[in-house]
Amino acid sequence: MYRFAPSPTGDMHIGNLRAAIFNYIRSLQDKSGFILRIEDTDTARNIEGKDKDIMEILSLFGIKWQTLYYQSKNLKFHQEFAAKLLQEGKAFCCFCSEEELSAKKEKAKEKGVAYRYDGTCEHLSDAEVIDNPKPFTIRLKKPTRVLKFTDAIKGEISFEPENIDSFVIMRADKTPTYNFACATDDMLEGVTFVIRGEDHVSNTPKQNWIRECLGYTDEISYAHLPIILGPDGKKMSKRDDASSVKWMLDTGFLPEAIANYLVLLGNKTPCEVFSIEEAVEFFDIAKISKAPAKFDIDKLAFINREHIKRASTKRICELFGVDESKVELVKFYTQESSLIPEIKAKISAIFSQKEIPSEFSQNAEILRNEILNLAQIPAEFNELKTILMEKTALKGKAFFMPLRLLLTGAPHGPELNELYPLIKSSIKEILNASK
Repeated sequence: MYRFAPSPTGDMHIGNLRAAIFNYIRSLQDKSGFILRIEDTDTARNIEGKDKDIMEILSLFGIKWQTLYYQSKNLKFHQEFAAKLLQEGKAFCCFCSEEELSAKKEKAKEKGVAYRYDGTCEHLSDAEVIDNPKPFTIRLKKPTRVLKFTDAIKGEISFEPENIDSFVIMRADKTPTYNFACATDDMLEGVTFVIRGEDHVSNTPKQNWIRECLGYTDEISYAHLPIILGPDGKKMSKRDDASSVKWMLDTGFLPEAIANYLVLLGNKTPCEVFSIEEAVEFFDIAKISKAPAKFDIDKLAFINREHIKRASTKRICELFGVDESKVELVKFYTQESSLIPEIKAKISAIFSQKEIPSEFSQNAEILRNEILNLAQIPAEFNELKTILMEKTALKGKAFFMPLRLLLTGAPHGPELNELYPLIKSSIKEILNASK
């Protein structure tokens, strides 16, 4: 069983989408199922409507989940598990205030050492706990041995016990911390494999330790994805436009192209252009590079062009708002443009009123009238060209530039003899619209 567990606090990052896609592909490979879990326990942050945004984006990418969970619905289980750990002496109440802890952290910083909780409250007697009126958190006692796990990408990873202190599992307001909620939810929901970003590597031993202390014996496997670097070679942040899935969709990249590129990124694949369904046939999480992958928007643009070319007639009509007669025209313009808005603009310019510069307007009008007066539109561009040159005596730039402007609305573009077969059946409509 695989899961994608986003926090609904902002626009989805491509790193999160990449993890969702990988988890989904793996779930299709072994048919174990895919869970969407909205981690909504952080009530301090505004999440209104963000869960719906997440679901809409996943649906756009063809990601289907068998079960939807909201983490906040599991609060009673989080509290019961915390109580169990307290009763068994595996956890303890901590009355240290934020001010006290901050002071200790500052002292550790001054000494140049990593802060570790010093166990102030770990050995309080029952009476000291019961008689203490202060609010408290619940801490899980630190492990006394090395914690290891095998990462499907990075190999075996070990954490010495001195590097994991007695960490908080329940806050003073009796809500779970991220690690505790995540660990117990994965246990409750039968998750067997988690693919997520490498920023979670240090969370994994804590989550494994939580489940072990609760007596859970089923193994959960992990793969931690290396970070994605921006064009400057630094980790992509929310300040980078391309890090936002919404920005990429709004810019005109197809969901299928974005998914293709994210699977390709830092990976060894048998081909460059594929769908998620095709990726299911060859995807191997172990082939993901251990090194960070650099985001290349030019490569994404290439992938986008290829997906426009391979799209079905129905998909083209849906994406570009055209009828079937213009589908091949859309694909033709991928030689010039990669993005949906750019291609839409070129198609629109052909079938819209044109602004013809004054130096070409007279000849453009002559050519327009001659074409409109033709009893039959020639099958080949060269035949049309010969007829028009004979009738108008125009040649060279005086012929080709006004004709190009009449047909495309642009002074530059693809060769007219290549474009002509795609527009000849609509040429009179185009000329009437260009007035």
